[in-house]
Amino acid sequence: MTAPAISSALVNAGAVPAPAAKLWKAAQDFEAMALGQMLSPMFETVDIAHSPFGGGDAEETWQGLLVSEMSKMIANHGGIGLAQPVYQELLRLQESANAAPAPAPASAVTAMPLSLLPPQASLPKVMP
Repeated sequence: MTAPAISSALVNAGAVPAPAAKLWKAAQDFEAMALGQMLSPMFETVDIAHSPFGGGDAEETWQGLLVSEMSKMIANHGGIGLAQPVYQELLRLQESANAAPAPAPASAVTAMPLSLLPPQASLPKVMP
């Protein structure tokens, strides 16, 4: 089964059920992380000493946050198309997990009947 196409606009409008919206958010977060990993080396090669802000320790400190926010914005505005297949796979995994038979609850496990236990006299003595 192919998952229906989803977009941030549908999620923000409340047209998508909450579980699907959470899966879409996770898929977008994954795409943003992947984009951040791709953009990070690009920013590391920029000579910030001759940039308009003059470089320095502060610019190096905030550069990672800039890359992270840029990647989130790219992912939230369509990205590179990675969120949709990730969302479909997450949805497929969730559906298959819900279709699998649930394990028996702990209360369904039966205890050994007392008649099968050895008599009290034959049990080994425990040292105090």
